[in-house]
Amino acid sequence: MDVDRRSFHWQLPRMLRALANAHFVAIDLELSGIQSKTIHRPKAVENGSTEGRSTGGKQTLQERYEEAKEAAERYQILQVGLTIVNEDAETGTYTARPYNFYLNPILEVKLDIERIFSFQSGAVEFLLSHGFNMQAPFTLGVPYLSREEEITAMDMELARQDKAGIADIHLRSDEVESIQFVRKVREDIEKWKNREGSWPEFLNIAPEGHSVTQFTEKRGLNNYQKRLVHQLVRAEFPEFVSISRPGFIQIIPYDKEREDALQKTKMKGFEEKLARQVGLRWLVEGMVGGDLDNIDPISFASCLDGNPVWLDLKELQREFNEVQTKLSKQRTVLIGHNLFMDLINFYKCFFGALPDTLSEFQELIHGLFPLIVDTKYMSTHNNSSINARSGLDELDADLHKMTIPTISLHNDHSKYSDLSIAHEAGYDSLMTARVVIRLSAKLEAAGQYVDSDDEGWHTPAEEVGGVLLGLPNGPSPQKPTSPKQPPTNNHFIHYDPTAGTAPLRTEAATPAPSTPRPPTTKPRKPNPPPRKIKTPFSHAGMFDALDDDEDSPDPDETDAQARSEAVSTTKDLIDGWNTPPPPPPVPRVLDASEQPASRLMPPWDSDFWNVYGNKLRVNGTVEGLCDLSGR
Repeated sequence: MDVDRRSFHWQLPRMLRALANAHFVAIDLELSGIQSKTIHRPKAVENGSTEGRSTGGKQTLQERYEEAKEAAERYQILQVGLTIVNEDAETGTYTARPYNFYLNPILEVKLDIERIFSFQSGAVEFLLSHGFNMQAPFTLGVPYLSREEEITAMDMELARQDKAGIADIHLRSDEVESIQFVRKVREDIEKWKNREGSWPEFLNIAPEGHSVTQFTEKRGLNNYQKRLVHQLVRAEFPEFVSISRPGFIQIIPYDKEREDALQKTKMKGFEEKLARQVGLRWLVEGMVGGDLDNIDPISFASCLDGNPVWLDLKELQREFNEVQTKLSKQRTVLIGHNLFMDLINFYKCFFGALPDTLSEFQELIHGLFPLIVDTKYMSTHNNSSINARSGLDELDADLHKMTIPTISLHNDHSKYSDLSIAHEAGYDSLMTARVVIRLSAKLEAAGQYVDSDDEGWHTPAEEVGGVLLGLPNGPSPQKPTSPKQPPTNNHFIHYDPTAGTAPLRTEAATPAPSTPRPPTTKPRKPNPPPRKIKTPFSHAGMFDALDDDEDSPDPDETDAQARSEAVSTTKDLIDGWNTPPPPPPVPRVLDASEQPASRLMPPWDSDFWNVYGNKLRVNGTVEGLCDLSGR
């Protein structure tokens, strides 16, 4: 569903209600630019310290964060995709509501705050090549205001209303004309103050010899003269109030009750203007249990074309209070693909300035979203196959063959039911939602909830590639298993129980040859489909091109090393026990539709998410992943 600036407030209560009942929310962003891809050279640091700095060709996470932070401060989010997903545990069904928002960076002038942002030529070229409407953010975009910007705007308004805080003008002795003007105004106020008879209850300060009815902004007192009058009244006549009018100043007696009411009305008008500018951040506040008190339900009373409609405000207020209470007691589970850069931009856009260190950012984002899932990490965890897939569209296409869990689109969100729009944020967020549902159900059914990193069987910096889904390639080597620990392979292998028990082997060992079993499925094509060309601005992220260059092993070297280690391992076993090992089981790679899957996703409090939750894949860095939980 596309939501623009006119339909946003009409849809807001419906979106908040869906959010209050959401199982999770999937997110995707389209940006006006990203960090530039440069040859990495370690930065010089003070006092010779190298903490958080790399000493080789790869960046550290801190260095990557600093680059992404600089880009987030320079560029702009142009489009936000949110897919709100509900789970029906009884029917085993997930209902998705994808939303697509253009984001308008333009602020109301009267807020007295500004935004300065840039466009990167490569990013613009990439977006245009995918049919992105570059004018839409400015003409159709939903406004937004970060928490930090809202505080700044409010401080500016309070300072503007606090006349005591206005700096005085100090006239020099040579400013004769201004001194004479102030003296004349003082005399007029004194005469009006000491008036007798039928004097009016107000005094208009205007140029001599002119009627105030003839004044405009260009004819009458200029702004400098008006400021001098305000300053004089404030300093020497506290019993009066000066009011600026077009071309003149009107002075009236001070009335505290009237002034308090006027101040309250001004502030209410400003807060309403501010609430309209907050825009899309209201939905973000609902996701993090934030304050929604300043949302006025009356603002919901406009239909999709912007015209007012009749609503039962009491009933609307009651429903809104229920939703607000529910949202304040929960935090949204946030899902994304290749999330590291998106989270940095998301925080800068809707919350405020980014901290200098990655550790501070991890703490901030984890406090807002206690559970974040990166489907890029899910698809690459414990898998180093060079033939694996981890691109969002590739994962979605392979997993789409699964019939369970059942995923359906809400009736009001049918745009993507038969339409695929790659690199539209709403569609990409829907693909992310489908991938996390199906992939988590599949991995849990295959027993992929044991984290082998802790025992040294897998080094995070070497985690590259992705999950093999229905490919003809053989499985990558796996860790030996025990009765208490399910197999930790990502390839969903069925084993023939009559084939014997596999010998213990090192991680790089290759199973000994055995007689192949007759095929039980129809023959496959000999080669997988060609990989799509990745650009620096594709959804997978510009640094994913480093997988093939830096992290992926050379196939010839890998085969030679595997043969050598397999021979060595077999020799050790023969020397040690003087008997050959039993033949290994014969694996059969299942088609995606055959692979086992659970009826539902794993519950959020299960051990499964201790392995896959709060970990972000960051390819091309020394660490390889970012653990948001700080473990």
